[in-house]
Amino acid sequence: MANVLYLAHRIPYPPDKGDKLRSYHVLRALSAAHRVTLGTFVDDDRDLVHIPVLQRSCAALFTQRLPSAWARLRAITGLLSGQPLSLAYYRSRRMDDWIKALRDQRAIDAVVVSSSQMAPYAQGLGLPILMDFIDVDSLKWRAYAQRCSGLQRWIFDREATRLLAFERSVAMRAHRSYFVTPREVELFRQLAPEAGTRAAVLENGVDTAYFSMAPDRSSPYDSGEIPILFTGTMSYRPNIDAMLWFARDVLPGLRARWPAARLSVVGRDPAAEVRRLAGPAVRVTGTVADTRPWLQHAAVVVAPMRIARGVQNKVLEGLAMGRPVVAAEACVEALDVQAGEHLLQAREAPEYLEGIASLLADPVRATTMGSQARAHMRQRYGWPQRMAPLVEAVGQACAH
Repeated sequence: MANVLYLAHRIPYPPDKGDKLRSYHVLRALSAAHRVTLGTFVDDDRDLVHIPVLQRSCAALFTQRLPSAWARLRAITGLLSGQPLSLAYYRSRRMDDWIKALRDQRAIDAVVVSSSQMAPYAQGLGLPILMDFIDVDSLKWRAYAQRCSGLQRWIFDREATRLLAFERSVAMRAHRSYFVTPREVELFRQLAPEAGTRAAVLENGVDTAYFSMAPDRSSPYDSGEIPILFTGTMSYRPNIDAMLWFARDVLPGLRARWPAARLSVVGRDPAAEVRRLAGPAVRVTGTVADTRPWLQHAAVVVAPMRIARGVQNKVLEGLAMGRPVVAAEACVEALDVQAGEHLLQAREAPEYLEGIASLLADPVRATTMGSQARAHMRQRYGWPQRMAPLVEAVGQACAH
C-alpha cells in the first residue's frame, strides 16, 4: 500500500458533472488500494457541504475555495507571464506550500494528477507522476478558436499553443500519461511523439446499478409530449454550442414531422443563451435532483457535440439506462460500441433528423437498441475494471 497524493482541479464530489464523475471514481479506485491524500479546489460553494464525505475516503484532505472573479484576474496575468491562462487560473501559493510540506515530511510516494491545470503542483517534487490528462485539452482550445474571430480567436489560439507546449513537457516527466480514449492517445502521440508508449488509455465507465430502470419512477414530462433529452452542465461551452446548434438546425425539422416532440435540456447552471431557448419547443430545467427519471422516460437521448471529443458520460448514462441514443460521430468513435446496434451516430443536421425520426417511427427498434445498449454497458463499462490500469501503474511506479 502506497501513500498517494491525488490532485484534482475540482472537488470530486458530488459526481454530478463529467470531470467530477471521473475524478470521483479515480479517487474511489485509488482509496481501495492505497492511502490517499487529496488536494483540490472548490469553485462552487454548494459543494462545501460534501467535504465530510471525502474526508471519510482520504487519509488527509486539503481544499481551497476558488472564487471565479479572482481566478479570472489571475488568468489574465498569464498574458504577462507567458503562461497558459488555464494554468494561471488555478495558481495558488497555499496549495503549493501544502504540497511541498507533504513532500518534506516524506508523506507521499507518488502523485496522481487530474487535468493539466493541476500539473504545475506536481513538478519538482522528485516523485513519480501519473498524469490523467483526460483529453488533449489544447485541441479543445484550438476548436474554440476556429469558431471565434478577432481578439477572442487570438486568445484561444494562444492558449492552444502554450498549453500544448506545457502538455508535452509534463508528459516527458510523467511515469505514465492517461487519456480517455485510444483516439486521444493517438492524437497526443502525433502532437508529442516523445511521449511514446508512456501515453495510455484510461477509459471512463458507468455505474449500471445506479443508472437502471425503476418501475415506480414517474415521468417528469407532460402528457402527450414526445421527449427528446440532452443532459449536461449547461455552463460548459461544448454543451452550450451543442444545444444552440440543435435547437436551431435540427429541432424545427423534427417538430415539422412530430409536432409533439419537445427538447428537454437538463443540467445545472444554464447559460443565458441556453435559458433563452425555453419555450414551447424547448424546456430548460436547470439543476435537477436526479437525472434518471428524465432518462428513463425519454423517447430519445441526444448528444450532438461539435466541439468536445472523447467519451461523453451523458452517452454512457443514456446507454446504461437502456434508452435509444443519437450521438455525434466523434462521441461514438470514442466508445467500444457498434453504431446501428447499440446507438445511432450522426454528423450533420439531416443525419440527426433522420436518426431521431427513425427511432420515433419504430418503437420496437428503439426498445431493442436500448436493451442491447444496456447489456453492453453492463458487460464492458464498469468503473472498477476501467480504473484498474491506473491502480496497477501507481503500484509499479512506487516499487521502482
